[in-house]
Amino acid sequence: MSVAARLDLEGYLARIGYLGPRRATRAVLETLHERHVTSIPFENADVRLGRPIHLELEAVEQKLVRARRGGYCFEQNTLFSAALRALGFEVRTLEARVRPPGSRVALPRTHMVLSVAAGGSRWLADVGFGGDGPLRPVPWNGALSSQLGVYRLVRDGPSRVLKLRRYRAWEDLYAFGPEPALPVDFEVGNHFTSTHPSSPFVRGLTVQSASATARRILRGRSYSVRREGGEVLRELTRDEVVTLVREDFGLALTREEVLAALEAVPGEQTKT
Repeated sequence: MSVAARLDLEGYLARIGYLGPRRATRAVLETLHERHVTSIPFENADVRLGRPIHLELEAVEQKLVRARRGGYCFEQNTLFSAALRALGFEVRTLEARVRPPGSRVALPRTHMVLSVAAGGSRWLADVGFGGDGPLRPVPWNGALSSQLGVYRLVRDGPSRVLKLRRYRAWEDLYAFGPEPALPVDFEVGNHFTSTHPSSPFVRGLTVQSASATARRILRGRSYSVRREGGEVLRELTRDEVVTLVREDFGLALTREEVLAALEAVPGEQTKT
């Protein structure tokens, strides 16, 4: 049985609130992508709680669908790729290097993205990049894609770079090559991302989501809301973080779990 065949497709579609047609078309791909991004938050609470991150489809489905949690790129795009394949899409999984603003150092391949064929064209699909990620697939051919900022893919030697124009300036988000990646490749990146002391996911709690009009990003106690006109940033109290995570982001975590994830000291996390 294929990985996609093991997916509870009905449960997944209910989780993202999708009621449309089930055909491998561009319109379906765009709608599924946006529904996933706006329904399942990007978050790293389990990493901060010292819990292992499992990438087997059954584990990802249990966490993101049935337990109504979120996850980061490896979990999110593993789930999305299985759903797309179950609907008949041709999907390739690729590894990317994130390019933080201002950084000139090449980082390891710790991000997972998807290349999807639909409507006679190829698209970059990525439901796991957090608040800055695209709401909808980005054209592979370099055409501009306007969606809470403007995205485009550009060539950089043998690689492609996803760029975002925000507040009139272009910035790199990540770069990826053409070689397909296997599940074992993502296990290596997942281990680094979830355990290495230099990983930002180990160092601090983050929960992020996007809607059609705004991006909401929590990092520690710093909370920002970004819209087309600008950004509002403020510092939250412990109680405000708990309320935001549990009620606004809708994550099924207890108050104690949220506070433990917020205040854990890297290297000293205890399983909660």
